[in-house]
Amino acid sequence: MRAATATGLIASLLSAFPAAAAEPKVHRDLAYAEPRNAKQTLDVYAPAQGKGHPIVVWVHGGGWQAGDKKDVDHKPQAFVDRGYVFVSVNYRLLPDKVTIGQMAEDVATAIRWVHDHARDYGGDPDTILVMGHSAGAQLAALVCTDGSYLKAEKVQLSVIKGCVPVDGDTYDVPMQIKTVEQRRADIYRKKFGDAASQVALSPVTHVARDKGIPPFLILHVADHPETKGQSQRLAGALEASGVPAKAYPAEGKTHTTINTELGLPDDKPTRELFGFLGGVLKK
Repeated sequence: MRAATATGLIASLLSAFPAAAAEPKVHRDLAYAEPRNAKQTLDVYAPAQGKGHPIVVWVHGGGWQAGDKKDVDHKPQAFVDRGYVFVSVNYRLLPDKVTIGQMAEDVATAIRWVHDHARDYGGDPDTILVMGHSAGAQLAALVCTDGSYLKAEKVQLSVIKGCVPVDGDTYDVPMQIKTVEQRRADIYRKKFGDAASQVALSPVTHVARDKGIPPFLILHVADHPETKGQSQRLAGALEASGVPAKAYPAEGKTHTTINTELGLPDDKPTRELFGFLGGVLKK
């Protein structure tokens, strides 16, 4: 009787302290382009077991001139815990001799590499989700609306099952240039080029029916007029073209915390994100 009681007590105590989540299997600095360049590498965080996992490709922010794939905070563990492979991508940056269009090409090339190598890391090559923060949000949205980037890599847009841009301000570059002060407008012009280039690099330009554009969840800081306006602009264009889209206002967040706190269990944008993914993947 005493042994049974002791066993029950131990079981009760153990249930109060759940086992720690399994650490992801991490593969760092994998080159996705040749010749090898540190800015064209990626990190893969994979579940320890299983296969056919959906894959998240994450594009960091930094104004197209800073940032690194290692800046992922809580995201890898949060996604791996839920059965995703998480891939964080580097891409070439300003002021190197590279355009924002070429950065989008890098993202598309990385997605092609992920598609080709998915099974090596337990992933499903035909179930890829693309996400990014700030500058990475613009690049993610561009690759998921302008199918020419993936087409050049011989990847069908249909393998992208969802897109989650986080607090971007350049889904409509001409709109952004018109609404900010002259000094900042000049910075955007320098980065995005002439008027034709600004239009071509705006995700809203490429939104149209029957292109296979995936559903979008557009997370943004609730009270930031620029990212709020840009997010609503993109969501409206997508919805008008029959693409499921939602702009989600994240209350109490800043441009930084909406990114760094993504993946925390009590984070509302995180709950919205995983709800969206559950819907598009019908998990």
